[in-house]
Amino acid sequence: MATFISTTPKLSVSQITSRSSNLSPPLLHFTSKWSDFHSNTSFSFPSSKSLLRTTISCSQSSSAVPSPSPAAPRRRRPEYIPNHIPDPFYVRVFDTTLRDGEQSPGATLTSKEKLDIARHLSKLGVDIIEAGFPAASNDDFEAVKTIAKEVGNAVDDEGYVPVICGLSRCNEKDIKTAWEAVKYAKRPRIHTFIATSEIHMQYKLRKSKEEVVEIATNMVKFARSLGCDDVEFSPEDAGRSDREFLYHILGEVIKAGATTLNIPDTVGITLPSEFGQLIADIRANTPGIENVIISTHCQNDLGLSTANTLAGTYAGARQVEVTVNGIGERAGNASLEEVVMAIKCRGEHVLGGLYTGINSKHITMASKMVEEYTGLHVQPHKAIVGANAFAHESGIHQDGMLKHKGTYEIMSPEDIGLERANDAGIVLGKLSGRHALKDRLKELGYELSDEQLGNIFWRFKSVAENKKRVTDADLLALVSDEVFQPEIVWQLGDLQITCGTLGLSTATVKLIDANGEQHIACSVGTGPVDAAYKAVDLIVKEPVELLEYSMTAVTGGIDAIATTRVLICGDNHKIDAITGEPSRRTFSGSGAGMDIVVSSVKAYIGALNKMLAVNSQQLSTTKTVSTVRTPVSA
Repeated sequence: MATFISTTPKLSVSQITSRSSNLSPPLLHFTSKWSDFHSNTSFSFPSSKSLLRTTISCSQSSSAVPSPSPAAPRRRRPEYIPNHIPDPFYVRVFDTTLRDGEQSPGATLTSKEKLDIARHLSKLGVDIIEAGFPAASNDDFEAVKTIAKEVGNAVDDEGYVPVICGLSRCNEKDIKTAWEAVKYAKRPRIHTFIATSEIHMQYKLRKSKEEVVEIATNMVKFARSLGCDDVEFSPEDAGRSDREFLYHILGEVIKAGATTLNIPDTVGITLPSEFGQLIADIRANTPGIENVIISTHCQNDLGLSTANTLAGTYAGARQVEVTVNGIGERAGNASLEEVVMAIKCRGEHVLGGLYTGINSKHITMASKMVEEYTGLHVQPHKAIVGANAFAHESGIHQDGMLKHKGTYEIMSPEDIGLERANDAGIVLGKLSGRHALKDRLKELGYELSDEQLGNIFWRFKSVAENKKRVTDADLLALVSDEVFQPEIVWQLGDLQITCGTLGLSTATVKLIDANGEQHIACSVGTGPVDAAYKAVDLIVKEPVELLEYSMTAVTGGIDAIATTRVLICGDNHKIDAITGEPSRRTFSGSGAGMDIVVSSVKAYIGALNKMLAVNSQQLSTTKTVSTVRTPVSA
C-alpha cells in the first residue's frame, strides 16, 4: 500500500474560475490560506442603499403600496446532468428528510408515510430525494425501492423528475443493496461515505489515511461498475479533517468516477466564515474539481446550519443538503424552508443571482406533513413555518403592518402557501357546510379526497356543536388526527372510564382490528390514561415501553381540543448509518379530541399501528431482501 504524499498544487482563489467551468466565480473573496482568513477575508456586502432597496425582495404583499423590489420571476430549472449544471447560478436542493431526518428519535416512518412525503417533495420540486439507507433494514430497502419506482418515474410536463438517492457506507454490501433499491428510478444515485478526520480514522475506523483513500476510491469505482452513473461521495467530518488529506482523497474519488462531492460539517462545529473558507479551499486546491458538483451538508449543533449552508453556496457549492423543518440527528440539519427562502429573498441581490427550482407555495404543506408523520412538533418561533412566523403582537408592529405589510415582513405567508386567517373572510361554525369547510382547508394548504373530507366534516360538526366558532387551530388538529394517521391495524371503537377519589381508575376499551373484529378488555390503573393504556396492551399483546407522553390544548377555553403525543419503543432495531451499530427504533403517535382520555388513547394506538406496520413490513420483505444482500467482501 503506497504511503500518502500530498502532491496537491496550491491555487489562489482567482484561479478557481478557469478550473471550474460549471461554477460561478466565487461570491466571497476568500484567501487561499486558512490561517490568514480572519484578517484577510473581505465580504462583498451590498451598500446600505442597496440593502434598503431589497428589504422585502420576496414579499408578495397585497397592499396597494408597491413593494420596493418585488420577487424576481421564477427561472426555469436547467437540464439535469449528474456532474454538471448548465446554469452556474442554479443551486440543487438535496432533501434528506427520509434518511437523516428519520434518524431523529421518535421520527420512524412507515413505508406509506415515506412514499407520501416523497410525493410531496416531488411536488415541492426538490432535485434529489435521499429516500433512505437501504442496508439499515428490510423495510428501509423496500421503502426506497417503492419510492424509486413510483416517485422516481413520475416525469412532469417540463421533464422534471427527482433523482432518487440511497445512502451506503463504503463497502460493497451496502453499495450493492443501495443500487438494488434505487436502480428502478429514471435518475438513480448512490451516496457513499467514509470518515476522513483524524479522530474518526483513529478511534472509529482504526485505519490509516492510505487505507481510507484506497477504500473510498475502490468503492466509488464499484458503484460505477454496477451501472450507476451518478455517484456522490462524502468525507464524513470534513469540517475537522486535515486539509491536505481532504484535497487528496477528493481528487482521487473524482478520478474514480464521483460526480458530486458532499462536504459535511458532521458535528456542526464550524462557523459560517470557516465553512465558506472550506468550500473555497476545496475549489482552489482539489484536482479535477471542475468535473464535479460541490455539495454542503451542515448539522445544527451550534444553531448555524442554515448560515453555514448559505456561506457554502456563497463560496461556490451548487448543491445543498437539507431536511424539512430542519429535523435530523441531535440538533438537526439545515432547514429546507430556511435555506430555500433565504435564497429566494436574497439570492438575486446579495448572493450573486443564485436560485433554486423549489415551488415555495408547497412549503407549508410539506412542513405539516413531516411534523405530523414524525411527531416532531415545530416550535412556535421556528423561522418560516413556525406558528408565530407571521404573527405580530407588538402595538408598534401591528400599526406598521396595518399601514404596509412590508414594514415588518420580508416575505408574505402566501409565498410559502399559507393564507392569513384574518384575510380569508370565512368564519366556521355549526351552521357551516361542507363546501365552506373544503374551501378553508384548501386555503390552509390541504387538498383532501372526498372520503377524507367526509370524515373530517362530521368530526368538525361535532366540535362546532360545542363551540361558537371553530378556529384554524381546531381544523388543523382535526386534519392531523384524521389524515396523517398510519395504516390502520387497530382502531378505537369505544372507551369507558371510571375514575375519581373513591376508587381505582378503571377503563374498558373496545378495539377493532384490520378484519373488522371487535376486541374488548378491562383494566385498572393509577389514573384514567394508565388504565386505558393497560387495557389496550391486553388486546394488542405487544411488548411496548412508553417513553414520552405530552398533551397540549389547541386553543384557549374550557372547550378546547386537546392534542396528545406519545413516544414508544418495542423490540424493533435498525442499523445506524453512522456507527453501523443496531439501535432500538422509537415510534410516535398523536391524537386529538375534546376528551383528553380519548385523545390519549388515539395517540397510543397510532404509535402502536406505526410500530406494527414496520414489523409487518420487515417480516414480509426478509426473504426478498436477504437474496439481494448477500455478503460481499469489501
